[in-house]
Amino acid sequence: MHIITMLALLSILILVHEFGHFIVARMLGIKVERFGFGLPFGPTLYETKWKDVKICVHSFLLGGYVSFPDDDPDSEIPKDSPQRIANRKVWERFLVVSAGVTANVIIAYVIVLMVAGFSGSVPANKYNIFVEELQEGKNYASHQIGMQPGDKILSANGTKIDSLFKFVTTAKRSKKSNGYITYERHARMVNELLELNPGLPKEGAIPLGTAVKLPAPSAEGQVEVPQDIFSGYTEYKPQGKYLSPQEQKLRGEIREKQEYTSQGDITVSQLAAAIGDTVHPISIVVQRNGVPVSLNPAFPDTEGLIGIKLRVEEVNVPIKSVGDALGKSAEYLQRNAVYMIKGLWMIVTGQIPLNDLHGIVAVTKIGSDIIENRGIWDGLLLTALISIDLAIVNLLPIPALDGGHLMFLFIEKLRGRPVEEKTQEAFAKYGFMFLIGLMFIIIFNDVFALLTDKL
Repeated sequence: MHIITMLALLSILILVHEFGHFIVARMLGIKVERFGFGLPFGPTLYETKWKDVKICVHSFLLGGYVSFPDDDPDSEIPKDSPQRIANRKVWERFLVVSAGVTANVIIAYVIVLMVAGFSGSVPANKYNIFVEELQEGKNYASHQIGMQPGDKILSANGTKIDSLFKFVTTAKRSKKSNGYITYERHARMVNELLELNPGLPKEGAIPLGTAVKLPAPSAEGQVEVPQDIFSGYTEYKPQGKYLSPQEQKLRGEIREKQEYTSQGDITVSQLAAAIGDTVHPISIVVQRNGVPVSLNPAFPDTEGLIGIKLRVEEVNVPIKSVGDALGKSAEYLQRNAVYMIKGLWMIVTGQIPLNDLHGIVAVTKIGSDIIENRGIWDGLLLTALISIDLAIVNLLPIPALDGGHLMFLFIEKLRGRPVEEKTQEAFAKYGFMFLIGLMFIIIFNDVFALLTDKL
């Protein structure tokens, strides 16, 4: 039942987007020949006429469109008629093309405003993170640092924890043997090796068969995660000495050993790097019975885990007036739009791989789960965010998307004449092929995630 509800909400977003194109075109006196729900592949499920507009529902429901006389070579509308969109001024075409995005933004705002009015609050994009339970079966750090179920995590390494992302990122970057050490620690490990083994060469490989005394293992310092990682999805590469594959292999061979016998192919610098890459403490402060408690340092394993199952509670901001609702609803959408744009940039730059992309199948499943477990208000808020996401994606300068059409309009305005029709058709063709290919990749990811219980 909740899946049907979520599908209905998504369908409304598509209809709203296309209605934006439709209504602005009609207001400007531009002829609309067809209003399509779904893409025109396969059989048409339903067809009717509303005034002079043909309404179609296609079997391939992923999408929608508005068709003008310009799209139909057999249209009876004269080639020079002002009812054709191609014969209208650039600013008029701009309004029609951008109307779908505008409609998505408006409906998103209306939805959030409605939720704010009826529920009395809007999300603050901040979260309380609680320890739900300690995981059993392994020698996890959580059992050794005094952590208890019900603890609210306040900070980690001095960073205030108000999102799951912050805590997980801190733990992942603090994992055991994370592949790099600071330059300071590397220099210290070199000095310790030379002090324990005065005869070792400072340069070149350690002679074959040389027995090298190893310093006692010691923990590295806390990993300092820059705040811009948490606020801006910034890609960050810490400064320091990164271990080569040879050094990583050596690290495993000498772990918990007091002596190393040289094979004649390792330098003191390489051995120091392998010795220095160990564990990183995380200083965690929790709230227990209303009182802050500083726990003993936690040392994550090689996966960045300390053995806890977390529970996340979203923090809501109360709405006290109409002005409050108007302002905070806008702030909510603005914050999330910024996150989406930054996330999109991560996809374009390859920071998020293609196999992590998901689409309508995953959204429907997640949305239905949210409605079932957290209620219709959260489901509506997700719908509003999807509407904003549709607006942002549609503005990408990709042919077959609104952004592609806007790009050609900008070029036309700059050069004083439109881009040749054949060029536009070629770009549209390849852009459409790209989108279809990307869509199949995303659907595959969704189905695979469902089959493997990752959603």
